[in-house]
Amino acid sequence: MGSKGRPYRTVDVEGWQVLVGRSSEDNDYLSLHVAEPGDLWLHVAGGAAGSHVVVRNPDETEVPRPVLERAAAMAAWYSKARGAPRVEVHYCHARDVSKPRGAPAGLVELRRWRSLKVAPAPADEESADP
Repeated sequence: MGSKGRPYRTVDVEGWQVLVGRSSEDNDYLSLHVAEPGDLWLHVAGGAAGSHVVVRNPDETEVPRPVLERAAAMAAWYSKARGAPRVEVHYCHARDVSKPRGAPAGLVELRRWRSLKVAPAPADEESADP
């Protein structure tokens, strides 16, 4: 089954499954119910609204740099920062993402994170889930 009708789109990046939220409510669902603790979680920095992006990592291995950069470019593209030439994106393990009590949909807190700057780029394709 593909991503159609799901609260996130699914994209294959070099054999890694990347999930991209579609709305604030979908971002909450993706980040808090779909993502596993060892998955990589990404979002554009600076408080700009945008999709939450999750790179599936069931073996909790190091995500290759090209996959991380591609997922970050999608996080930048599916955000209000899309028009900037380079966008800062925060990333961390999903275990470091939490929702403050009473926070609006899509708002989360990060316990610890790292950042990288990328040029925004859309997903090349949506892929079918295995």
